[in-house]
Amino acid sequence: MPAPSGHVKQLRDSWRDNAQAWTSSVRAHAIESRRLATDAAIVGAVLARQPKSTLDLGCGEGWLVRALSERGLTAVGIDGSAPLIEAASSAGGLFLNLTYDELITDPGRCGASFDLVVANFALLEERIGPLLQALRRTMTRNAWLLIQTLHPLAAGAPYADGWRIEDFRGFEQGAWTPMPWYFRTLGSWVTVLQENGFGVHGLAEPIHPEDGRPLSLLLEARVAPPSG
Repeated sequence: MPAPSGHVKQLRDSWRDNAQAWTSSVRAHAIESRRLATDAAIVGAVLARQPKSTLDLGCGEGWLVRALSERGLTAVGIDGSAPLIEAASSAGGLFLNLTYDELITDPGRCGASFDLVVANFALLEERIGPLLQALRRTMTRNAWLLIQTLHPLAAGAPYADGWRIEDFRGFEQGAWTPMPWYFRTLGSWVTVLQENGFGVHGLAEPIHPEDGRPLSLLLEARVAPPSG
């Protein structure tokens, strides 16, 4: 496995540095977009498919696994940030400290036979093809992949693939380490999914309930059947 680029290393380090502040913000419902629309959107999208087994990729402090478990679904969360997994485990649920590189090397480490994988604001690196291919090895035939990401209109110009910096300026006060993340256009999302064995079957655009701004893009993809 090649060494991570400078942006990727900074991204991964930020999730270690920001673990405590992130956990506090999520559990206090301090992030407006999540409180108003995006949390409910991803929970609703999972529930609509009633999966037997769900993998929460990049689970953070574990709120989604807990939300699904409370609704009678079986879910496991994985994350490469040890402090976030510690916070998630302390609140209850099944969690594994597993980096994306480790998952790529050995997909079986997170389990198998998932009929739904969810990546909720969790695909932030540029090179995600190997990860998508590894995920397919953990998924059942025709399993669903749900990806929620920042809406392209909410990210601002330029409308072009490239690295951005999240400085957490709109979050609650605290000591935040800036986080690089890779922006993709809608066309680029569709292309990277298709190139790695997924077909896009739909999308949703959760909006701000008061001013109508699009807050996120929710891509609904499925493992593509073999060709030929």
